[in-house]
Amino acid sequence: MARAAVLHAVGDTELDLRDDVTAVAPGPDQVKVHLKATGVCHSDLSTMTGVLPVVPPAVLGHEGAGVVAEVGEHVTHVKPGDHVVVNWTPDCGTCPDCLRGQPYLCMTFMAQSFSDPHFRIGADTPAFGMAGCGTWAEEMTVPRQGVVKIADDVPFEYAALLGCGIPTGVGAVVNTARVRPGSKVAVVGAGGVGLAVIQGAKIAGASTILSVDPNEAKHPVAKQFGATHVATLDGLDETKNLLTGGAGFDYVFEVVGKAAAITTAWNLARRGGDVIVVGAGAADDNVQLSAFALLFDGKNLKASLYGGCDLKHDIPMFVDLWRAGRLDIDGLISRRIRFEDLNDAVRALRNGEVIRQVVLFD
Repeated sequence: MARAAVLHAVGDTELDLRDDVTAVAPGPDQVKVHLKATGVCHSDLSTMTGVLPVVPPAVLGHEGAGVVAEVGEHVTHVKPGDHVVVNWTPDCGTCPDCLRGQPYLCMTFMAQSFSDPHFRIGADTPAFGMAGCGTWAEEMTVPRQGVVKIADDVPFEYAALLGCGIPTGVGAVVNTARVRPGSKVAVVGAGGVGLAVIQGAKIAGASTILSVDPNEAKHPVAKQFGATHVATLDGLDETKNLLTGGAGFDYVFEVVGKAAAITTAWNLARRGGDVIVVGAGAADDNVQLSAFALLFDGKNLKASLYGGCDLKHDIPMFVDLWRAGRLDIDGLISRRIRFEDLNDAVRALRNGEVIRQVVLFD
């Protein structure tokens, strides 16, 4: 039996923190992981509210790292005792998305996760895992493609963030947008992923990085991570004029998950500029764009799912950047908490009081 945070119904504001949940035994192509650290991400909150789909009862959490406990007979790339990062979008390697080099779009295992429960509550109640994971548990079982081996000297709380926040943010810059040195960049939203985008823009060599967030308390933090300028929504046109001569920014990242934020990003971009949508929004939150401007302004609207990452290749790059002192992971962690604090952590996330909270199981 293991501890796990269970969501019994979409819309619940409190999680059921239990100690009688078990992960199913790994099949031939699966891996059981003993979780050591897991992040508290805004997508977890979006799952609780119904913005992102889930089948209750479900163990939440998708950003985690731990130690391999068991492997199936066909698994050869990891062994018990290896340190691993959880990949919440495992790539099957054979679907059209994988074959065209877009593993972050693979839906093979994601689709299975809505019909294949990987947990048991008590003796016989099946439970699903968020996005096929369920990192808010001490143990979980995932496809072999759902873990990426990492060096033993990378702290687990850092490794956990390499499973979602870092690749989603930094990856959006280096993979999706491919920001050029000297570019002017704006980032709408200064949460954990927004700060990772800012770091990515700094790493890419952007000359101007504007962080836009209505919460002025986040402005000094954004500057700490590389923003050259900060602004609220008030007077944003004046800020754009000051920093770009009225032309607009080369790349604008939306990291909120709201149609209004996408519109703000669109208006900040220059003609021919790129607008990159990183935030996970609701299915009924629609964006309205002018058909005339969509053509004649020449702007590019791009989606960046999971930062366009292939974690097998990108995690080693992120680790190298961290070792070189160019990627600040520790600064993204607002609090290190215990499993028992998860409901308080959800409340703090809902109130916008934190960047990233990390649960340490040991």
